[in-house]
Amino acid sequence: MAVAATERPSNPGRGTGDVLSAFLDLTVPEGYRAELIEGEIVVTPPPDGDHEDLVGELTWQISRRSVTDMYAVGTKGVITPLGRFIPDSAIGPRRLFRGMESWARPDGVVMVAEVTSTRPDKDRGPKRRGYAAAKIPFYLLIDRTEGTVTLYATPQDEDYREITRVPFGKPLDLPEPFSFTLDTAVFD
Repeated sequence: MAVAATERPSNPGRGTGDVLSAFLDLTVPEGYRAELIEGEIVVTPPPDGDHEDLVGELTWQISRRSVTDMYAVGTKGVITPLGRFIPDSAIGPRRLFRGMESWARPDGVVMVAEVTSTRPDKDRGPKRRGYAAAKIPFYLLIDRTEGTVTLYATPQDEDYREITRVPFGKPLDLPEPFSFTLDTAVFD
């Protein structure tokens, strides 16, 4: 479900305006997620089991195989210049998320990850641009429709300069601070 915005604040992530106010006052059914993506309020239903399994597989590999002590959390509200997003996984150093409000700037977040579901177009475009605009170093997209895993790196303006894409089943090298090869066969 998407609610079209009649007014687009100059900065939907942190700005003021009718849309941001309506978004912050929004109540959604349990398990649903509401995000503000480029001025549009987007409400998504709870994810299916396959989606959650892939998020779990990613989280397991990151916490077990990263050379630096990385911690992954789900459903952390992230404020970006292009909206307020809830990535499937936000990854940063251990204890980074303690004390953060429900919606927080992504200071210290090293990577965000999304697994495509009901609105893959949002994950592929607007959310990618928002994470880049927020200067999050890495964005990992597990695209179930395309059968690919894409690592976006080196944010500049509203996009990433480096893109590495592999089909499910092919290894994907994650750079520092992870420094391990992601097993993508588990996503197939």
